[in-house]
Amino acid sequence: MSWLTAVTERVIVAIDALALIIVLAGTIEAFVGTMRSFLRPASRETRWRLYATYGRWLVAGLTFQLAADILETTITTTWQAVARLGAVAAIRTFLNYFLERDLKEGDVRHPPAGEAT
Repeated sequence: MSWLTAVTERVIVAIDALALIIVLAGTIEAFVGTMRSFLRPASRETRWRLYATYGRWLVAGLTFQLAADILETTITTTWQAVARLGAVAAIRTFLNYFLERDLKEGDVRHPPAGEAT
């Protein structure tokens, strides 16, 4: 059983690393896009697309982090650690839910060019 715990710990680190890479890549892309919009004035739709794209990166990162949290609960040995993980998972789920909702509402208000509302 200890080998399973050791493997799970490494998988958790790998998933958290993937989440970090996803959020970092999205942040860099959003930063570059925002700097471009400052140099060339951007339309409201363009600014929305920047926000929406960044939001999708964040949703992906939160999803990976939540997966790592779920795995971590399988090897956690104390109720205090389970409670902490539960609180973190609840916060991430809350953030994910509202971010996805904002993105869906924004997509309705700002459909891609060429699509009717």
